[in-house]
Amino acid sequence: MSERENIFTRIREALRVEAHAHGPKGLPTTADHRRVLPAVGATTEEQFALFAKNAVDLRAAFKLVKDNSELTAELRALRDVESWKRIAAHRGQQVEALVVSLGPPVLFTDDGCDKHELEKCDVGISECDALVAQTGTVVVTSRTAGGRALSCLPPHHVIIARREQLVPDLSAAFALIKQKHGANYPSMISFITGPSRTGDIERILVLGAHGPKKLTIFCV
Repeated sequence: MSERENIFTRIREALRVEAHAHGPKGLPTTADHRRVLPAVGATTEEQFALFAKNAVDLRAAFKLVKDNSELTAELRALRDVESWKRIAAHRGQQVEALVVSLGPPVLFTDDGCDKHELEKCDVGISECDALVAQTGTVVVTSRTAGGRALSCLPPHHVIIARREQLVPDLSAAFALIKQKHGANYPSMISFITGPSRTGDIERILVLGAHGPKKLTIFCV
């Protein structure tokens, strides 16, 4: 028997085995997904603790703040430590007033901006759609995070989230996006899991390879 005949014989044998059916239409269900994905805590507090642990493991900074006053104080402390000269942001409900109060000039992406000017900003501050406890991931879209480039070009990305945006896992994150946007999906949905990184060369981890090298997440 030739090698060609061997291959086709194995294909015919494999086709005789009935595929396992998932759900009513043969598609994987949310329950199927959750059986193979990492478990999350049963309570909101456990999920916040898991998100915080995952964020730190991924070399992101995460902090819960009680109100906008504490958030403003934290942002001013970051501004002073890093000597921000220019801030990039968008006119979101939470972000706009905060960034104006920080002092340095603000480049708002909603108003239309040159990408080269955006690259010159020290930090990009944006809102988000969700925080995923399971993976320490932040979900942003082009509608809620000031377009496509704000989360990519400045070297430091600061995310402002709300406590109710925490979801346990990726299945819940997709359900939240579907509920929020319906069929009118944004043109960009990005899952940010820690700062940009690469380990391609000699397995040495380098941050900031394809985007921001620093990620800070505040949850009010």
